[in-house]
Amino acid sequence: MDVKSTPSYLYWLFCQFELITCSYLMEPWEKVLFYSFNLAMAGLLLYAAYACLAVQLSSSLQLLWHLLGHPQQNALSGVK
Repeated sequence: MDVKSTPSYLYWLFCQFELITCSYLMEPWEKVLFYSFNLAMAGLLLYAAYACLAVQLSSSLQLLWHLLGHPQQNALSGVK
């Protein structure tokens, strides 16, 4: 993709978004509310995904390191 065609491609994507959501029929103040709500929801979704993934990944890595770090202790604990 050329650098010169990037703005036109982004404009085409924006036009597709407006067609899909029918936001081209809205008044300007309605568009501002609609877009700000959508951006806020996308931001909250990304933040929640980041926060949850960080906690889950940390827990998974701690469990993995614990299992790999003490293999004999874990095997003997099942026998006792």
